[in-house]
Amino acid sequence: MAVKYWPDEYIKKRRSAKQAMQLLKSGQRVFVGSSCGEPQHLVDTLVNEAPHLTDLEVVRLMSLQSSPLTRLANQGTFEQFSIRSIYQGSAGARHMEANRPYITPMNLSAVPNLFKKRHLPINAALVQTSPPDDFGWMSLGISVDVGLEALRAADMVIVQVNENMPRVLGHSFIHANDVDVVVEQDEDLLTIGQLPEFESAHRIARLVANLIEDGSTFQLGLGATPKAILLALSSKNDLGVHTQFVIDGIMDLVSMGVITNKYKGLNDGKIVATNAVGSQNLYEFVHDNPSIEFYPSDYVNNPTIIGQHNKMVSINMVMEMDLTGQAAVDALPHNYFAGVSSILDFTRGAAACPEGKSILLIPSTSMDGKTSRILPEIKSGGVVVPRTDVSYVVSEYGAVNLFGKNLQERATAMISLAHPDFRNELFEKAKDLGLMTKYRKLSESLRSVYPAGLEEIRKIRGQAVTFRPAKPVDDRRIQEHFYNLDKSDVIARFFYEKTQFLRDDVKSIIETDYVRNLTIVALTGEFGFGSVIGIGAYMLEPSHNMAEVAFSVSKKWQGTGIAGILLHKLAEAARDNHIEGLVAYTEPSNSAMIKLFGKLPYKIHKNREEDILVLSCRFDEPDEQQKAETK
Repeated sequence: MAVKYWPDEYIKKRRSAKQAMQLLKSGQRVFVGSSCGEPQHLVDTLVNEAPHLTDLEVVRLMSLQSSPLTRLANQGTFEQFSIRSIYQGSAGARHMEANRPYITPMNLSAVPNLFKKRHLPINAALVQTSPPDDFGWMSLGISVDVGLEALRAADMVIVQVNENMPRVLGHSFIHANDVDVVVEQDEDLLTIGQLPEFESAHRIARLVANLIEDGSTFQLGLGATPKAILLALSSKNDLGVHTQFVIDGIMDLVSMGVITNKYKGLNDGKIVATNAVGSQNLYEFVHDNPSIEFYPSDYVNNPTIIGQHNKMVSINMVMEMDLTGQAAVDALPHNYFAGVSSILDFTRGAAACPEGKSILLIPSTSMDGKTSRILPEIKSGGVVVPRTDVSYVVSEYGAVNLFGKNLQERATAMISLAHPDFRNELFEKAKDLGLMTKYRKLSESLRSVYPAGLEEIRKIRGQAVTFRPAKPVDDRRIQEHFYNLDKSDVIARFFYEKTQFLRDDVKSIIETDYVRNLTIVALTGEFGFGSVIGIGAYMLEPSHNMAEVAFSVSKKWQGTGIAGILLHKLAEAARDNHIEGLVAYTEPSNSAMIKLFGKLPYKIHKNREEDILVLSCRFDEPDEQQKAETK
């Protein structure tokens, strides 16, 4: 058989878009390239120049709201086409409603097999590529995902060759010999402009950044909050990326030296993704960049592959969650790709990683603030992540870990993430649904706003110790802390030999409002499962606007400075909450407490009340010498 010279064959295959569309037949199934790589010229021609076609089924992943294919779907009155969208959300967004009956919920990692095994035979594939290189290879550029397998499985391949399509490395190439029709048409690629800024997004971002360690590999969805998270990660070191979408923020972190991909454990030194979605600058960044490789989604989204990375962190936005932890996803106008079938793949992949974390982000309310996104039950039918797969959840009001928690603990945690205006109703609904025991009462901390700014992680004895305000979900571990104290420490804390620490007995410590009453805990261990090794609390004495402080530190950790850190944090919070000073009641022989109180940068007053020593300080009476020593 004669060997064909690819440039000669390439020239023979060139057609106009109209000529290419005339090769399609009624009743066929046509795949169209995804997201910002959608071949707009081919799609426009398909819509406007193909009146001879009827009953054509177009297969796509969820596309941009502004794309030609979405405009076609929005018409809602067309008879020639049906558009099958591979999408796993509930399709509540306006630009999805018209085509809702044809939505095909699937995990993205499974879609290529759908084509490969011809469970969904593809008669023709329409994609966009870069021009061929000297060897005849054309890159699918910014949109590889399921397109490569669709091309291999298609009976006919029609490519729009666009000079503006970046040449992206990795498993993203098709050879000119494997193409049936070439349409040369240059056009600007679809881009996403600047997303709106939300204060809640930045508050969520700061909490998420606390959960991501140096050297982690992360996946990030799209939308306003992920953009804020990338800004919050600017102080991290040696992060890696294995994700579905490369976005502008990732490019920025690379330029800052935050993303190095050194310690991924798989594909070290490489950003691995399936798509790029963003600005023209981003597309120039990925072009011929040896540190970036795009692979098909059955590799990038494969939970087994995801789980092989070091410290894999999956970060995705959801639109609704119920009190048991189920999560639903929609696409919104400012968050076009939310829920595009990748969340569950990455959630399960990160969970399979020994040090992995799956984090779901949820704004507490709708855009207008009138409805809660945390609900008693999800009734939209759009559940994407089942409760058994949910662990870390973050709203602007805090972060929790639902993994291993019972229904009461889950409901309590989810209510703490809701907007305060909706917590009372959610609490009562939780009791009606049997998610909480009937004797449970709404605590002050569930009515109040969690002061995330007091969170801090310090290295003590080579171990990470987290200092943060107590949360409603901490009640059991606070009780366990007291039960594990030595008898002498119990007496020092409670002034008598206490042997039981029932919830009502320690209610004032557990149920704080973060203003008049505040408890700060020191914890070691994994987030959501850590052990309380120290507790510092203040309780307001309203008559003279002073706060009484008390402490307890586990025997093993005494003498390490934990009590001092707790005291200074309590003083900082009390001052910010317009409390005038602190007071402590202790035994005259408690030299440790006396020394601890003396380290505050204020003048210390000592008084005796019978057998009790009263230590006090006022925030308007600084001790300049102690203040200088503290600094």
